[in-house]
Amino acid sequence: MDRNEMWDKALQVWKTGARELERLGTYIDQDVFAKVVEAVAGCAGRVATAGVGTSAAAARKIAHSLCCVERPAFFLSPGDAVHGGLGAVQPGDVAILVSKGGGTREITDMLPALRTKKAFVVGVTENPESQLARNSDLVVGIKVEKEADEFNLLATTSTTAVIAFFDAVAIALMTHTGYTRERFAVIHPGGAVGDRLLGKEG
Repeated sequence: MDRNEMWDKALQVWKTGARELERLGTYIDQDVFAKVVEAVAGCAGRVATAGVGTSAAAARKIAHSLCCVERPAFFLSPGDAVHGGLGAVQPGDVAILVSKGGGTREITDMLPALRTKKAFVVGVTENPESQLARNSDLVVGIKVEKEADEFNLLATTSTTAVIAFFDAVAIALMTHTGYTRERFAVIHPGGAVGDRLLGKEG
C-alpha cells in the first residue's frame, strides 16, 4: 500500500462514519432520546456505565461526558461488577449498558443484580430481541449499515455512533438542567478549556 492508497483508506473511513452519524437522525426514536435525557437528569444517585472491548471505550467516554455536565457517573468494569463491584450501584441509580449484539456475557451477567437493586437500566444495542434489550427499562437501538473495515466486522463506526448519541444526550442535559458556564469552570479548571473558562487566555 502506497501513501496515496493509505490516504484513500482514511477518506473512506471518515466518509463511512459521516454517513452513519447522519443516519442517526433518521432512525433514532425521539421519545427514547428524550427519556434517556430525563432519566439521567432525574437520577438522584449516580450513573454507572459498562461495556466490554470497544464498547467499554464508549462507556468510559459516556461516563466522563456526563461528569463534565455534573451528572455524577462512573465506569463499572463488568468483570469487577460480578465480583462485588455491583455494590457501587444503589436503588434509583441509572445503569447504561453497551453491547452491540446485546448478548455479551459479562454484561448480561450484571442484569439480575441490577434488576434486584432496582436500578434503571438503559440498554444500548443493535439487537432489539437480545437478552440485554429484553431486560432493560429503556432500549437505545443503534445499528450502523457499515463498519469502516472491509470485512464489516471491526467495531469502528458503530462505536462512534454510540458516542455521538450520548454526546447529544450530554449537550441536551446542559440545557435541560440549566447548566452554566460558571459551574463548568468549577469542575474544569485545567488545560486550554480551563484557561478559557477562567479568562486566562493570552
